[in-house]
Amino acid sequence: MLELVDVQNMLREAGLRVTRPRVAVLRAVHSHPHAQTDSIIGATRAELPDVSHQAVYDTLHRLTTVGLLRCIQPAGSLARYEARIGDNHHHAICRTCGAVVDVDCAVGETPCLIPSDDHGFVIDAAEVVYWGTCPGCSSANVTDPDNKRPSMEGS
Repeated sequence: MLELVDVQNMLREAGLRVTRPRVAVLRAVHSHPHAQTDSIIGATRAELPDVSHQAVYDTLHRLTTVGLLRCIQPAGSLARYEARIGDNHHHAICRTCGAVVDVDCAVGETPCLIPSDDHGFVIDAAEVVYWGTCPGCSSANVTDPDNKRPSMEGS
């Protein structure tokens, strides 16, 4: 788990006051990458039992705004938060179980950052989501081909 002094320094360097909810939420996201808000609330309450839902929502918003967290929201999915910031990484998502993993951007020339037509935009990031089936779900489907798990697509 992220040490308290590290979290305090991160908050101060971002120009934020160090508060118990900010510390608890930041530690929760670091411990549970790609977690949805409900999971973050649960993890935060393990450290700070009396924190309100609204305090966690407000803290997530503020920490995202100052760049200490990143919010991703793949199509058909609830918002998820991660502490890996400062790079242009992407994500792979399992259509079966919803697992999310980080995928580094292409090495060398990054065609994902060079659109065929930028329409006058100054492009500074690209968000790519790879959809598929994780190894655990793939092997479960091989051993039980009649397994009827719900698809994440279009939900």
